[in-house]
Formats: sequence, C-alpha cells, structure tokens
Amino acid sequence: MPTGFIQHPACRQHDMGPGHPAAPRRLSLIEDALAANGVMDLLRLYEAPLATREQLERVHQPAYLDSLAARSPAEGLVHLDPDTAMNAHTLEAAHRAAGAAVMATDRVLDGSVQNAFCCVRPPGHHAMPGEAMGFCFFNNVAVGAAHALAVHGLERVAVLDFDVHHGNGTEAIFERDSRVMVCSTYQHPLYPFSGAPSIPGRIINVELPAETRGQDYRLAIDTFWRPALERFRPQMIFVSAGFDAHVEDPYADLLLNDRDFEWLTDLILEAADRHAGGRLVSCLEGGYTAGAMPRCAARHVQLLAGI
Repeated sequence: MPTGFIQHPACRQHDMGPGHPAAPRRLSLIEDALAANGVMDLLRLYEAPLATREQLERVHQPAYLDSLAARSPAEGLVHLDPDTAMNAHTLEAAHRAAGAAVMATDRVLDGSVQNAFCCVRPPGHHAMPGEAMGFCFFNNVAVGAAHALAVHGLERVAVLDFDVHHGNGTEAIFERDSRVMVCSTYQHPLYPFSGAPSIPGRIINVELPAETRGQDYRLAIDTFWRPALERFRPQMIFVSAGFDAHVEDPYADLLLNDRDFEWLTDLILEAADRHAGGRLVSCLEGGYTAGAMPRCAARHVQLLAGI
C-alpha cells in the first residue's frame, strides 16, 4: 500500500510575523526536497479537512476552543504568548492541521494507505487542553490518537515524540489515559522545562543533556523506548516528528545528524510492523533550518514509503 501525504494551502497562510522561526516556507522546503528526489510522485496526496468541534473536544476544553475563535483577528497579529501569535488565517490552518491527523488516521485504518505523513502547520505537541503555547494551537497528534480510540475502537496507541522540546501538551492530555503510551526524548533543561517524572509503562520521558551525540541518543532509545513498546504492544503508532535535535538547528544543543534520524525512523517502522500491522501516522512538529530540516523530513517520508 502507498504512503499518504496530507497537506493544505491554508497551512502556508498562517504567519506569525517576519523572522519567526516557524515560518510558512518550512512546508515548501519539505515538498521541494521530496519532489527533487522523485518521491512526491510515489505518494498518495490528500488535502486536509477541517477538524470538527467533536474531534477537537476529545482533547481540548470547550471554553478554550471558544476563546481561540473569539480572539482570531480579521487583520494583523494577536499574540497569545510571546512566541505564539494568530493572524487572520491561523484558525483555519490549525483546524486543517488537526484535521490532517484525523484524515491520516482514517486512511490508515481503512486500508487506503499503509502509513501517512501530515505536512502541516501550526505544529501541535505543546498545545495543552486549555492553552496555546510554543507555536501550537491544537494538539494534532493527540486529536488523531483520540480519534483512533473513540471512532475506530482501538484499545492501545502509542505517541512517539522525538522533537527536541518536551511535548508537554501531549503528556497533559493523556497522562491519565491508560490506553495511550507517550514516549519522548528531549533536551533538558530547555523549553518548556517539563517532562519528569515518567509514569512507568506509559509515560516514558528521556531527558538528554546539551551536546548529546547520536551514539548516546541511540542507546537511550534502545534502553527506554524499545522495551516499553515491547511491553505495551500498541495497535497504532503516532509520531510527533520534530527535526530540531539536529546539530545544525540553532534553537537547541543536541548533536544528532541525518543518519540518527534515519535510524530512528527505521526503529519506529520496525515497532509499527511488529506490533501494529504497520499502522503509523507521523505529524510534523519542529525543525527550523533550511537545510537539515527538509532534508531529514524528506528522508523520513522516503522511509515511510519504503524507499
């Protein structure tokens, strides 16, 4: 079966101002890298739908959704925190990004595709049940995972988050849900300065000091993620795919390279094949270089597609 690739033009219209690292061109850079390698022609392309209120309310508070809609500007920018702002197109982009995760979940579980990558923005893993933060508005991966549980009747899903920042929103949403395991690797201390302690068997937080290199990163994954996945046996895997732990990224201090991200994608695919019949949905999170981010994201998609 093919790999799904889900996108929408609205995701490029969300703009938080000149010089903001989470810029619209991040999506074009990934798509250009895939096109240059001939991979786009091998993917099954979809346009992301709008997430529904019901889908969002599985992970976000109704009052928060109302507040976000009320604050959406007709023009200019409205800042929700120093790093997170809305323009006139943000609300649609956020609904499309969350809707992409829902569509990806449906297409994987109905057998249309083997797995899927959501090339969307804004990202999601910092979005709390009732708060936007860290460039995030809706928690895309959490919306997709909750949809798999509520609509498709799955009993166990795993979220694997390799963004350099801890996915505090995803953890907050699922910390009391025994059906969901969340595995995270992240630099510590670093924004959002959260993540410990772990919950044995379900919340697997791996804190990494600055200047961690690939060899030690791989050892940490093998030590903590691999046995946790073996015990939990997820029926589907969701990935928060952030590429900002790369040595070239200016906003963190881990020292991973292209080969480390390739190794990690292979490990995730192996876990999906072993436990979940290959069922996997990956959503773009961070990564802010014009070179390493699209290069690693494109390779991630290539590996999902078996190339």
